[in-house]
Amino acid sequence: MWIVKVALDRPYTFIILALLILLLSPVVILRTPVDIFPNINIPVIAISWTYSGLNPEEFEGRVTLPYEKVLTTLVDNIQHIESTTYNGLNVVKVYLQPGASLDTANAQVTAASQFILRQLPPGSSHLRSSTSAPRVCRSCSLGSRVKV
Repeated sequence: MWIVKVALDRPYTFIILALLILLLSPVVILRTPVDIFPNINIPVIAISWTYSGLNPEEFEGRVTLPYEKVLTTLVDNIQHIESTTYNGLNVVKVYLQPGASLDTANAQVTAASQFILRQLPPGSSHLRSSTSAPRVCRSCSLGSRVKV
């Protein structure tokens, strides 16, 4: 309530304050650092396997776990692996160490996928993309089994 009395007693003071705020706002806005949305470069590769007709428990036992074992042995600089299995679909995310080469990791993941594909149930297919630098597996020599 006191601010209303001061504003009514000294109207020119509040007009000058409002003009100062109006004039200084663009300067302050331009000089404020923008770090609300920083540039995040996390090297992550996401691999999706599909096989219709398998429930999540069978899919995990037949596809996800063997594939994760192959990834841990054939791919360098893995920080950790996360996987989610749905009805007939799973998504495996491979988190790499900071500064790891995505090109090398993509090549190693492609090699691991082609290696494990012979051991998986017939009809399973994979689609690979990198979340750090989005790419789709177009160079895989898996013929029509790769969904692009």
